[in-house]
Amino acid sequence: MAVLVTGGAGYIGSHMTYALLDRGEAVVVLDNLSTGFRSQVGEKAIFVQGEVADQALVASLIREHTIDAVIHFAGSIVVPESVAKPLAYYANNVVSSRALIETCVKECVKNFIFSSTSTVYAVDAKQPLRENEPTVPISPYARSKLMTEWILEDASRATDLRHIVLRYFNVAGADPKGRTGQSTPEATHLIRRAARVVLGRLPYLDVFGTDYPTPDGTGVRDYIHVVDLANAHLLALDALRGGAESVTYNCGYGKGLSVRQIIRAVEDVTGRNLPVRDGHRRPGDPPTLIADAARIKNALGWMPRHDNLAEIIRSTLEWERRMNG
Repeated sequence: MAVLVTGGAGYIGSHMTYALLDRGEAVVVLDNLSTGFRSQVGEKAIFVQGEVADQALVASLIREHTIDAVIHFAGSIVVPESVAKPLAYYANNVVSSRALIETCVKECVKNFIFSSTSTVYAVDAKQPLRENEPTVPISPYARSKLMTEWILEDASRATDLRHIVLRYFNVAGADPKGRTGQSTPEATHLIRRAARVVLGRLPYLDVFGTDYPTPDGTGVRDYIHVVDLANAHLLALDALRGGAESVTYNCGYGKGLSVRQIIRAVEDVTGRNLPVRDGHRRPGDPPTLIADAARIKNALGWMPRHDNLAEIIRSTLEWERRMNG
């Protein structure tokens, strides 16, 4: 048996691939390399460059490698870009995912894990967010993720496919062994951009919005180390293979930190003052996103091991130093 990881050359997908390889899983990575990097795919993984919507290709991979589970990361993820290019996001995130899910059903792959987002929740939902809070996404990116959740839900009712949806909060950090990290130059992740400012690769750090209804006016997010997130996927995979029913889980630490708090933490870790430029809100950004992760902890026994902001910042800096520019 093998696991198909779509988008496995990207930031979270590459960490997932290493997590699977580290425990002896056979892994096939499918990525079109539009934002991912071939160099970040573990050497023991089988790499195929291609599209998840290519149903003939996906079907051949499932058959050739006896794939019993799919972990689906491939997709577009930049919220403001989705507001400017909604049709592209619906095509890449929804249409392609539907094709992938259909192929899995036809080829009798029964275990499916989907990379979703905390931004599917309503802006006025109760914080910290539980999985049963209302879902009223405010960006095409978040809508595209929720649409795919609905497709999975309906497909699971009608077929033998079982799925686990993981709603991510703000993912940060890098592999402690230095094998992979966030590498896309245009990445908008706050801690990654702060690291680039520290290393002189960006002139200043943009703060998008200072008038949110939060204690200091900047957006509040729940930051989770990418390694802890990868471990949540491993537990979800084991649960599905063990016969678990379809379910949705939040993945976060339950700690809300504002943009200004992150900036101060980076300054404390590095001993340097960050040049900051305050700006307007970005379209599609909610004011606050904090996870209630009790469900995944209780059901799967998920226990974060890297719940330390300084560790997240240091690992990001260490990876950024390895990169050229």
